[in-house]
Amino acid sequence: MTVIDVNKVITNTFNSSKYMKKSLFKQLLKSIFLGIVLLLSSGPGYSACEDAPVPNVNWAKCDLSGKSFKNKDLTGAVMAGAILDNTDFTGAILINADLNFASLVNARFDKARMTDARLVAVQAEGASFKGAHLENTRLSRAHLEKTIFTSVRADRANFYDAKLSSADFSDSLMNKATFERSDLTRAILSRATMHEVSFKSARLHNTLFTGADMHKSVLDEADCLDADFSEADLSKASFREAEIEESIFTGAKLKDTIWSNYKRCRASSIGECQ
Repeated sequence: MTVIDVNKVITNTFNSSKYMKKSLFKQLLKSIFLGIVLLLSSGPGYSACEDAPVPNVNWAKCDLSGKSFKNKDLTGAVMAGAILDNTDFTGAILINADLNFASLVNARFDKARMTDARLVAVQAEGASFKGAHLENTRLSRAHLEKTIFTSVRADRANFYDAKLSSADFSDSLMNKATFERSDLTRAILSRATMHEVSFKSARLHNTLFTGADMHKSVLDEADCLDADFSEADLSKASFREAEIEESIFTGAKLKDTIWSNYKRCRASSIGECQ
């Protein structure tokens, strides 16, 4: 007959109970940790291409071409490298959004609010930004051929080294913006307000500045072949070393304008630097 050691059984049972408690505790901690990870991964900054259009959504490198995001709030959205051709952002809020290197061919941003947005090196040929707010927006090295910017508000916007041939900036407000080294061949800037704007070393072949307000703007070293400045206000503007021999200045105000040869025009100069 086998004799059972009661004390040994009790001891083993107690130890087993402690082990089970430790194991369950570890599993509980692991479950809590995984829950936190899943919760974080579902928040802003970890979004997927199918996620709804909300502030801070992450659509980086997503293909959203042809979709409509009219009047959506996409503040702080990340769409870097995304394909957004023919996408409609009319009236959308894109403040501080990141669209660097995105493809925006024929996309619509009419009346969109894009203050402080980043559109560096985007491909946006034929896109439309009619009436959009582009204050402090960065569009350097962007491809913006035949793009429409009529009536935009783009104070301090950066178009450095951008491709803007045949773009239309008619009636726009762009004080202190920069177009340094940009290509504005055949672009239209008629009646635009551009105080203290820099066009230094820009390509301005056949560019229209008719009726524009360019007070204190800088066009030093710019290539202004056949550019038309008729009726423009060029008071205190600068053309140091610019190519302006074939430019048109009919009726332009040249008060205290610095000419290509560094000559300062008289206050009464109109149409010709005197």
